[in-house]
Amino acid sequence: MNRYPLWKYAIMIVAMAIGLLYTVPNFFPQVPAVQVSTNKPNVKLDNALLGRVESTLKTAGVPVGYSALDPTGVHIRFQGGDTVTQLKARDALLKELNQGVADGTGSYIIALTNESTVPKWMQSMNALPMFLGLDLRGGVHFLMQVDMKGALDRAADRNMQDIRSLLREKRVSYGGVSKSGETLVVQFSDAAERDKAQVAITTSNTDLLLREEGSGGDLRLVVTLKEEAKKKLADAAIEQNQKVLNNRINALGLTEPIIQRQGVDRIVIQVPGASDPARLKDVIGRTGTLEFRHVEAHGGKNASQLEAAKNGSVPFGLELLTDRQGEQILVRKQPIITGERISSAEPAFDGQNNQPIVRVSTDGQGARILREHTSQNIKERMAIVLIEKGKAEVITAPTTQSELGAQFQISGNMTTRETSDIALLIRSGSIAAPMEIVEERTVGPSLGAENIERGFDSVKWGFAALAAFIVVYYMVMGLISAFALAVNLLLLVAILSMLQATLTLPGIAAIALTLGMAIDANVLIMERIREELRAGAKPQEAISAGFDRAWATILDSNITTLIAGIALFAFGSGPVKGFAVVHCLGILTSMFSAVFFARGIVNLVYGARKKLEKISIGTIWRPDEVVTKPATLDAQ
Repeated sequence: MNRYPLWKYAIMIVAMAIGLLYTVPNFFPQVPAVQVSTNKPNVKLDNALLGRVESTLKTAGVPVGYSALDPTGVHIRFQGGDTVTQLKARDALLKELNQGVADGTGSYIIALTNESTVPKWMQSMNALPMFLGLDLRGGVHFLMQVDMKGALDRAADRNMQDIRSLLREKRVSYGGVSKSGETLVVQFSDAAERDKAQVAITTSNTDLLLREEGSGGDLRLVVTLKEEAKKKLADAAIEQNQKVLNNRINALGLTEPIIQRQGVDRIVIQVPGASDPARLKDVIGRTGTLEFRHVEAHGGKNASQLEAAKNGSVPFGLELLTDRQGEQILVRKQPIITGERISSAEPAFDGQNNQPIVRVSTDGQGARILREHTSQNIKERMAIVLIEKGKAEVITAPTTQSELGAQFQISGNMTTRETSDIALLIRSGSIAAPMEIVEERTVGPSLGAENIERGFDSVKWGFAALAAFIVVYYMVMGLISAFALAVNLLLLVAILSMLQATLTLPGIAAIALTLGMAIDANVLIMERIREELRAGAKPQEAISAGFDRAWATILDSNITTLIAGIALFAFGSGPVKGFAVVHCLGILTSMFSAVFFARGIVNLVYGARKKLEKISIGTIWRPDEVVTKPATLDAQ
């Protein structure tokens, strides 16, 4: 009646073994370490680099306790494991490998990390500890607001340029293309030409919505984006910005960044363990994009037009800007190419005058556009414009000496730090929409350590209190329930480690809540067994009936709680999602441990006895043992 087949006990043993294997790595401490990696395809990560790193640290007097090479780079841990040694090792490697460049633009990325001391044989089985979130490890939190209107304006600019090129290619006669906000207006004087243009535009871009206006010789074609295309553009802008931010953070050598979308137009950035928040904010906050524009007027060309612009009369389609030397120039608003066409950028020094420059390479289409433009504008100036937070700044406006192709250089009055930052911004990609930081928080490592201690104490003492209560109240059966509760905690931590989840304070709260909810299932089973014993059932029958009849109640209560957890995950964000994930996993592990595992232990303890007289489940009060006093009626 109360016996498990061997295959069920085999499942219990395997579950415990897996739980132990993937839980134990979380108890190995993390120590300060240095990781040497690269984001450049022409730089190799090989044993020669490992030997060079070890030799550099030995010369610098840094005691290396562990060194290894894997596909992600060279990993170095130190004897003693203190942050002072870590910083000393970083400085020595920067000097040797990157000539002191520390902003991710050198050949190698020297990253300060914290690595676990988990043995290699565990790591080979992917038995790794959970990541620690910002509130436990310390670090930086940013909330970025994405300007969707800016994304739509940039899309309108691209569509205007495409329509002009298309109409010239199709030899359609038109009066001009103008832009008002997100709307484009194409002028025509002939209805047949307008119809021809409408067919060409509709065929080339199905995301555009066209509307005819005007009559006689004043015919117009109004072009707007469809609503579904606007939503698609917004989603693509958020996705592109997330990718760019991730590239910028990785280029600085920071590991484990959390970059998530929040709501419709916001992005959350969390970088646990960030040791230089100011530098991180500078790079993330610089949400600028690069544009190459034609210079229409300057001191030596169209001087009268430039003077009129200085007096407030700026012609349509042009913009008056100031370069870093203080010279005002008149440039076209329509860019020749943008940063999206640039494939790589590296800081360097000019071989002739030893001035800092940026070497730039473009993709095929960017090279074709540049070649076409510069071949027709030799000896003309082209402005390199950096746009940040709606403000345009001319980095430099050099004269085009020859036809440009896929590779060229940006030069001007720039410092080494500026060329490094500009190269990083270009190399990490162009953002699809402007952003700004609307919220910033910094959590120190000491506060994170305190949060870890308090969180673990809450789980530890909560478990101890539950176990003590259940053992005192239900005796041996309570001891079995406490063991099942420990298995539940073991399996939950193991699953989170297998998923490489990020543990945060809400996650620890969910673990503590899971323990309280898991013991509720055991209480239901124990009380059901007591009821069967009160009704006169034999111990073996009471055990079987208790588990079987309590199962329906346990299933119903856990399913309703699971639905609530799924709703939290579906509609929540950030910490709420983390809480929901741990909560839902805890429900599944508690059902396994409270029913399947606990019954297996009970069967092992009591099921082997054919003649079981009693079970240790605490005091059982029978109805006939309750003494009641007869009611009386007294006269007043």
